[in-house]
Parts: sequence; structure tokens; C-alpha cells
Amino acid sequence: MKLGFFTMPIHPLDKDWRVSLQEDREAFLLADELGFSEAYVGEHVTDKAENITSCVAFLAWIAAATKQIKLGTGTVNMPNVHPATVAATIAMLDHMLDGRLIFGISPGGLLSDAELFGTLERDRNAMFLEAINQVLQIWASEPPYNIEGQFWNITTQKTLMADIGQGFIGRPLQRPHPPIVVTAVAPFSKGVTEAAARGWDPISANFLMPMWVKSHWPKYVEGCERVGRTVDFNNWRVAKSVFVAEDMATAKAYATDPDSPYVYYYRSLFTKLKRNGRIELFKTRRDQPDDEVTLESVCDKLIIYGTPDSVADQILALQDEVGRFGTLLYAGKDWSDRELGRRSMILMAEQVMPRVTAGTR
Repeated sequence: MKLGFFTMPIHPLDKDWRVSLQEDREAFLLADELGFSEAYVGEHVTDKAENITSCVAFLAWIAAATKQIKLGTGTVNMPNVHPATVAATIAMLDHMLDGRLIFGISPGGLLSDAELFGTLERDRNAMFLEAINQVLQIWASEPPYNIEGQFWNITTQKTLMADIGQGFIGRPLQRPHPPIVVTAVAPFSKGVTEAAARGWDPISANFLMPMWVKSHWPKYVEGCERVGRTVDFNNWRVAKSVFVAEDMATAKAYATDPDSPYVYYYRSLFTKLKRNGRIELFKTRRDQPDDEVTLESVCDKLIIYGTPDSVADQILALQDEVGRFGTLLYAGKDWSDRELGRRSMILMAEQVMPRVTAGTR
């Protein structure tokens, strides 16, 4: 099992934006130093707490400061951006990273973003599919482009000057394109099946109950078998909220106290999902009444914390419950205590993962 990093950072509303951005940057640089295999960052435009507004801009900021880690967009919210912009910026970023880019995509889940971009009442899944199809077509085509769609039309026919390069959209360094991943947030996700059939790989979100994470694997297998693709558990990534400390008392307090950054994270998600009618993501069974789902039950089920031995045992138990997967994505949180936040990542890499690797069954 490999160790990666995924952050959809949720910071205190009154935290200096410069401080939170530097903190997030430091977490990525630390992950690189510790040998994490890959790291992803999310984006939202209209959220004061989730305040990284462009994953492409953030990754460009840290590209030259990282050495070996693969960096991923987690995710580009495709309906919010013109496909030609996505194609051009992702291609450039892949070159900046010397081919270390993973292209994470999604329809976007933040409703205030959808309202902002005028897509709240539109079919964002259809927009997502058209957008990624057009991006891939751009990369596979020669100018002048002539790509017509329901939502976007793309052409440089009238203004092409091929002899001097005008009217050309750049291609990624990786051919035919960077690896594509999708984040799965729904139980029994049909999107996982469709992604697998297209050669893309899934990330199971860190705010899904383990039984719903488990439901993603059969859907991945279904998509692979449909097109004759080799089924490989190494292509499955599972994100999880984890905190590690030298002693259990410190770990429990930092992960579960009411003012804990972990509880703050899930309080924010719980509030959003409940108000948007999506509380089912936090249910342990589909017929569970909404009022049985509490913040306390969510935190109890979704946060792994403890000493290195305890955390390793919990990760192995998670693997037993959901099935084997290739990469555990350590889900980043606000560093309300910088030293504890850093130390948790260090312990995770240096003490937990060797125990997990030794105990993998």
C-alpha cells in the first residue's frame, strides 16, 4: 500500500488567508520530503473556509519546490471552466511538473459555485462529460479546431496562422494525457464504472462511510470488465482522515475535542450536506432516519486516530472491511497546532506505513 495526501482544506473563517495558504503549501512540501507518492488539492471559488480557489494555481506555486511527488488536481470542477482553458492550463502544468501531474476531474459539488457560474439548474453531469471529452479531443487534434457541443463550441478556424503558431493549444508532456482520476462521493457510484471503462481510476472520498467505500470496488471491476481492462487494486485510492501522535491522550484530544480541526472539518461538511439534502453520505444504512445521523456518529466512524501501532491496526482493519486498495490518501486538515500537524504526517510515513506494509494481508 502506498501513502498519498489529499486535502480539501477547511480552515477557520477568521484565519489569515496568507497563513492558511502557507500552511497548505508546507504540508505538500513535507509530504514530498517524507516520500508520499502523490498529493492532491481541491478547489472552490465561493467558500471562505475551503479557500484554495484554483488547484492549478496552487500546484503551479509548489511545482518547482517539490522533487519526486506526483501532484494532482483534486479536482478541476469541469462545468465551471471553459474546456479550452482546462486543456491549455493542464498541458502547461504537466510540463512545469516534468510529467508528474495527475489530472483529477469532477462535476463539482459546491452549490454556491454552481450558482455563481450559472449552472445551478443545469445538468452539470452532462456538462462535465462534454467538457472532458472536448479537452481530450483538443489534445488529440491538430488546429484549426472545430469542436461543437451542447454547452461549448471550440474553434480557431478564422484566426489560425499555423506558420507562426497562432491558434494552437498546447498538449501535455505525458501522452496521450496525464493519468485521469475521479473522486467518488456516492454509494455504489455509477461514475466509478464509467471512469474505469474509460481507463480512469477512482478516489473514494474521506467523508464516505466504510460500507459505501466498499461499494466502489465492484463498480470499478464492472467498468474494467466491460472493456477488457485488467482489474488492479493498485489503481484504487482511498482517502481517510487520520491523526497520529506519540501518545493516545494527545491523539484523542487533537482528533475529537469539540474545537479539534478534525471535528471542525466534519462539522462544516455535516452542515453543508444536511442543508443540501445529501445527509445519506453519512448514513450507515440506506434506510437510516436522518435524525439518527449526528456529528458525533460521523466523527466516530470517519476519524482514525491514535499511536502509530493503533493507527496501523485501524488501517489494516479498514482494508479488511473495504478490500485491498493501492494508495491510502492521508486527508489534510487545518494545522491548529503546527507541530502536531507536522508530527502526525511524519509518524504516518515513518512509523505507521511500515507497520501497515508488514501487516498487509
